[in-house]
Amino acid sequence: MGRLFRFKAFLFLICAAAHLFCNSNAYSSSSASSSSSSTTMHTNNWAVLVCTSRFWFNYRHMANTLSLYRTVKRLGIPDERIILMLADDMACNPRNKYPAQVFNNENHRLNLYGDNVEVDYRGYEVTVENFLRVLTGRHEAAVPRSKRLLSDEGSHILLYMTGHGGDEFLKFQDNEELQSHDLADAVKQMKEKQRFKELLIMVDTCQAATLFSQLHSPGVLAIGSSRKGENSYSHHLDADVGVSVVDRFTFYTLAFFEKLNMYDNASLSSLFGSYNPNMLMSTSYFRTDLYHRWLDEVPVTNFFGSVMETIHTVSAYRAFSGKNSDEDRIKLSSDQSVGLEKGRTLVSSNVQDQINDSNTKDQLGVFEHLWYTILNKAEKIEDADILVNYGLAMILPLVAVFTWLSH
Repeated sequence: MGRLFRFKAFLFLICAAAHLFCNSNAYSSSSASSSSSSTTMHTNNWAVLVCTSRFWFNYRHMANTLSLYRTVKRLGIPDERIILMLADDMACNPRNKYPAQVFNNENHRLNLYGDNVEVDYRGYEVTVENFLRVLTGRHEAAVPRSKRLLSDEGSHILLYMTGHGGDEFLKFQDNEELQSHDLADAVKQMKEKQRFKELLIMVDTCQAATLFSQLHSPGVLAIGSSRKGENSYSHHLDADVGVSVVDRFTFYTLAFFEKLNMYDNASLSSLFGSYNPNMLMSTSYFRTDLYHRWLDEVPVTNFFGSVMETIHTVSAYRAFSGKNSDEDRIKLSSDQSVGLEKGRTLVSSNVQDQINDSNTKDQLGVFEHLWYTILNKAEKIEDADILVNYGLAMILPLVAVFTWLSH
């Protein structure tokens, strides 16, 4: 009875130790993953720019979007990280006195529709469904990469929308509406899928602030051109074009950015503070309760510019050319030979270590050798389920030994 009791107690201790070991590994891995996600570095910027209006009299909405498109490109965001959605092509409209050109000012100094405009979604492709698919990444297999928002957990995303809106909705194509809960649900999916680190939503429409009422995802910052019950107005009329060419909120946003370049450190608080209600004829609204950084510490280029790794060099880059090419090739070949020699030394040292390990194992007994093998495999285990299986495999020989001893 004494031996049997000691045997059961021994088994119980082994099982308890294995259980505690597995739980500690699982806890450490989960805590490490949570800490790594909270400290994810800002690695890239994306922009999603959306004009939701059709028809010639909404010319200014297309000009708004193309103006922001030009600004973010000038500040360093490349075309492959910009999703541009234009619901109509004002440049080719038969009413346009200046074919293939779009302006945001009556002085006509800047053609927004130049040679370097890459429209990703145009015309009837600009729908609520396609917009939500872009944000959530739930595309059909045939959609090319150029039409996808390929962001990740280190991305800062600028989402700019302009058009006609109302209380908690934004019209698309004068045919359908994006509701505030649709936008909130898409942002929630983006956060769960780790599609952004921080998101700035900028909306230029009537009652723009109401679109943000359903947002609850952390890391989101929102700014609108008007509050509930307020309209968002155009800035000025172009007599030659015959319609208004830019909205007030976007006009003063552009005025702020025209003073900057990609190396400036102007903060988001300076941008938000630049909006004068008397000039806008409405009250800009920004929501910051979901954003956990001080706005005066966040540069506007965190959303409107690029993330660049700058390398300072003494002289300009010089490729292999002329008399230096032979010396460069000789130096390159010598570097490669040194690398190969290091590789041979590393391989030989690994082989010697394996030989020493095999000699050590030969000197051990049968049970020590088995224990040594199990421990080596256990060190490489990352999954708790596999570790439990190895624990059971360790217990079975022990049970056999103690059963034999008990007789």
